[in-house]
Amino acid sequence: MCLVTNIQKYSIHDGDGIRTTVFFKGCPLRCAWCHNPETQEWKRQILTNQEKCTGCMECERVCPNGAVRIENGKAVTDHEKCTGCGECVTACLLNIREVAGKEYTVKELLKELKKDEMFYEESGGGVTLSGGEVMCMDMDYIEELVKQLHRQGISVNIDTSGYAPYENFKRILTYIDTFLYDIKAMDNEVHKKWVGTENTIILENLKKLSADGARIYIRIPTIEGVNADEESMKAVIKWLTDEKIKVAQVNLLPYHNTGSSKYSRLECIYDGEAFLVPSDEKMKQLSSLFTEAGFLKVKIGG
Repeated sequence: MCLVTNIQKYSIHDGDGIRTTVFFKGCPLRCAWCHNPETQEWKRQILTNQEKCTGCMECERVCPNGAVRIENGKAVTDHEKCTGCGECVTACLLNIREVAGKEYTVKELLKELKKDEMFYEESGGGVTLSGGEVMCMDMDYIEELVKQLHRQGISVNIDTSGYAPYENFKRILTYIDTFLYDIKAMDNEVHKKWVGTENTIILENLKKLSADGARIYIRIPTIEGVNADEESMKAVIKWLTDEKIKVAQVNLLPYHNTGSSKYSRLECIYDGEAFLVPSDEKMKQLSSLFTEAGFLKVKIGG
């Protein structure tokens, strides 16, 4: 069984056509700009709109683990003690608490995804599995899910950081139309600083995927102060070219902070306050570097 935080319908940024994107919960990386922080931990979590909390103490009263307390008139959750049982969500008089993470059987998830089959057929879309990191989920579950979707003629994309055992990729390669593969930084020290890990496994897996004939869209989160400069992009271009990676499309994804509000709801700090959005002119300049280097399909955005 896997935990799902969201099933986003009518998505047009996670591959071709209109897609339904499934966000799985759990990720080995800690990107400083992550816009889905609720998908990082491998367990259910409680999100709270503390601004609206009146300190009524109902959540504290019902919590079976002593994970909620009232401080300065607001409910505070100890996420180490919290099991995400949802008792406090049910008890909240203002409906300002919610559980991030819901279990679906493969059968239940398939039923939900097939509801939009008409849109997939008309637009050339399908299902995108995202996260967190989908390639670190229970691979028996993921393999069965993608097999079933494939058998029913539904296109499947995998949105991945690449930070997972390559045998996981091998297990499902036959059933996947496109891998939306992130490259965040070529320099290992930069990668460790902003992502929390080195990039060796990520790059090795990308080489193997390309050699095994996978269709690959390279996606580069583009962030001022991290990689939104010619030197960083030329390093990506050189590596892709030198390693002869078969790239069907390059997507440069301008940084946005739309997920920053989720951090306060998880009662944690957003480390991306200093990040800036690259200008339209800067994005066009960086895009042209790939075009000039011979990449046939380059897009700004998803």
